Amino acid sequence: MFVTPAYAQAAGAPAGGGMGDIFIQLMPILLLVVIFWFLIFRPQQKRMKAQQAMLSAIRRGDTVVTTGGIVGKVTKAVDGEDLEVEIAQGVKVKLVRGMVADVRSKAEPVNDNKPA
Repeated sequence: MFVTPAYAQAAGAPAGGGMGDIFIQLMPILLLVVIFWFLIFRPQQKRMKAQQAMLSAIRRGDTVVTTGGIVGKVTKAVDGEDLEVEIAQGVKVKLVRGMVADVRSKAEPVNDNKPA
């Protein structure tokens, strides 16, 4: 009584393209994942790699800035976690390598083994 002939004819037809419909519905979600990957995750990974390279390249004589804002000169840099940083004349502190925010100037290390 209230059903038009067009609806009655379409109801009996089989649903075609089931996989195609699912793919079309998931396409916006996949597009968002790709956008997030290129705009957020990749640049963050590049920054992390650059930070790790900077931290591993710290050596004696470099001027560093800590995450707390203290500027000092590296007096001892061993392949490990700790650095010895001179923040004032005669004041040396141990610093965890991960707490270095920036390396301001790279200097050639002083050779302590000078021939007499």
